[in-house]
Amino acid sequence: MLKTLHVYHYLKMIKKQIKEGKFVLGTWCDLPSPSVVNVIAKAGLDFIIIDMEHGPMDYKVAQEMIMAAESEDCEAIIRVPRNDESDILRALDVGATGIIVPHIKNVDDRKKFISYSKFSPIGNRGFNPYIRAGSYHSVDQDYFYEQNNKILLVIIIEGVNGLKELDDIISNPEIDVVYIGTYDLSVALGVPGDVKNKKVIDALKDAVVKIRSKGKSAGCMIHNVDDLKMFKEMGIQFITYKVDTAIIYESFKKMKVALEKNKNDH
Repeated sequence: MLKTLHVYHYLKMIKKQIKEGKFVLGTWCDLPSPSVVNVIAKAGLDFIIIDMEHGPMDYKVAQEMIMAAESEDCEAIIRVPRNDESDILRALDVGATGIIVPHIKNVDDRKKFISYSKFSPIGNRGFNPYIRAGSYHSVDQDYFYEQNNKILLVIIIEGVNGLKELDDIISNPEIDVVYIGTYDLSVALGVPGDVKNKKVIDALKDAVVKIRSKGKSAGCMIHNVDDLKMFKEMGIQFITYKVDTAIIYESFKKMKVALEKNKNDH
């Protein structure tokens, strides 16, 4: 085993799982809370996504959230706010095992993402061993190979332009997962918020066929068990269940409504 693997050896390594054709389940985390992440990870999820595009967290709390996930054998992926070299480098340096970049529209966007995320000779990722990703000490040559192979790269397609350019965008072997953002896609297709609309579902099905034909894994969000069954049959492997805020809200709201109904019944 490579010396640099000791930080990650106990993780489920979802990159390996999806390449083997397995399904993985995670959720989005908009709450800047290591404690919430630790509870979620304890439930047995394969991964969590720290949302730094919409969530209010900074890199300090993101690193703590990663540690909270890894302590329960759960991988932590960061969605960066933009396809930016500094954002991607910092997300990798704090120890994320995967990067999700939003709003990929064309091949140039994809090329930039790979360049920022991978060390030479594949890309031009910046290097500092004295951070969490480097285990805080000098590293040997195995480190660069191991990092390039370990990091999960996920692109989000959420617009009509991205769908039109999909074949070319996903032609590179470094991209592991293509995540379809159905909410933004619904807006682009003229049915804002209606993620079950036939236009959205048809576009999703077509995209999944293309994604899988290129040897990539497709990703999408589910809201219930029916969604899970439908998307699994569609061939979507990288599955996110809602968002932490919505899960907490809906659980308490359901109980509050039940209480009010119970009071009215008496």
